[in-house]
Amino acid sequence: MEEHPQARFIVETLSRAGFVAYYAGGWVRDYLLKHPSDDIDIATNASPETIQALFPHTVPIGIAFGIVLVVMGEHQYEVATFRQDFDYHDGRRPTRVAFSTAEEDAKRRDFTINGMFFDPLREEVLDYVGGRADLKAKILRAIGNPHDRIKEDRLRMIRAIRMACRFDLEIEVKTQEAIRAHAKELFPAVAVERVVQELEKGHIFGHLQAMLKGLHAYGLLSAIFPELEALSLQELAARIDPIATYPKKAPLIAFLLPLFPHYSLPKQIDLCKSLKLPNQNVQFASFLFRLRQAAKDDYEWAQLYANPFCPLCLQILSAHLNAVERAPFLQRHEERKAKLQEAIERIVRRDPVIKAIDLQKAGIKPGPAMGHLLKEAERLSCNEQIYDAALILERLRKLPLWPSE
Repeated sequence: MEEHPQARFIVETLSRAGFVAYYAGGWVRDYLLKHPSDDIDIATNASPETIQALFPHTVPIGIAFGIVLVVMGEHQYEVATFRQDFDYHDGRRPTRVAFSTAEEDAKRRDFTINGMFFDPLREEVLDYVGGRADLKAKILRAIGNPHDRIKEDRLRMIRAIRMACRFDLEIEVKTQEAIRAHAKELFPAVAVERVVQELEKGHIFGHLQAMLKGLHAYGLLSAIFPELEALSLQELAARIDPIATYPKKAPLIAFLLPLFPHYSLPKQIDLCKSLKLPNQNVQFASFLFRLRQAAKDDYEWAQLYANPFCPLCLQILSAHLNAVERAPFLQRHEERKAKLQEAIERIVRRDPVIKAIDLQKAGIKPGPAMGHLLKEAERLSCNEQIYDAALILERLRKLPLWPSE
């Protein structure tokens, strides 16, 4: 356990002070699955005040729930007092808690595989909820009554699907029934940002495609996106089949847009806003839409290739082609990009062949006419591979765009 010296130090400090402390939740699950993880939460019978007194750098992030953040150099650890939760009214938080024992603390958690503790001093798993057996049997089971667990926090329905997909688990029958029974209660009990966080985690761990299918099967996808209510599972699978080969670095919106193949750009932007996605997702969706449009000349392609989103977006477009067409599609773009490399580099440097000062010297005054001429100069340069400023000016003078004397 020496790979986590700061976390171990916290446990040792609490132990020397006469308390018990364990690693809790998801880290224990990952440890048993032999999945390396640095995401360690610590649970203890020490009070929040004691935790704050024992460690010099703490932040009381959830003092009412017994949660204190202990800062150890560059690392931060949530240290929580064992507790029981009571009286959930908003589908997310208890209105009352009582500090308790490790066993009672385990029983308030969501799923058995997340309800175990690990004592790093004895290197021993403490399992009060049968999580180890379920993990071995590849079963995802709610702790206690699944309806109660879901009513306490309806996001647990989505977490169940995500974890089942990530760890290849079968959801236990009663837990399945509870998810289906409460699927339409997701909103307004859960903030959309929390739903998006779960989708992001599915994306990060590479299981979003399976997660979307699972959400649809349990009625949760249509709870998030009501217009998908009548969509068959077969049609859903067909729509999202290409995302299996999407570049993993693409933002979340790229993986959600295939759900809505007929969306206009304004509707795509509205989707981003309704999900409260970061602005980068809006920019990405806008660029991808632009890239999909009709055939472009070299000038427009140079502008597109200069955009940092372009490589990812081309891979996304290729994913919608059949296997025979993909390589030639990408090869054509590589060849065109190589031909336009000088123009692309000029665009990136913001160093056009013809600048405003060049037109001013030629007698053109600032205004709309100058703007049109600057754009036409760039188009001539890219389309005809002309990088001589004098030659481009000579061509511009012959165009109707050039103001008469």
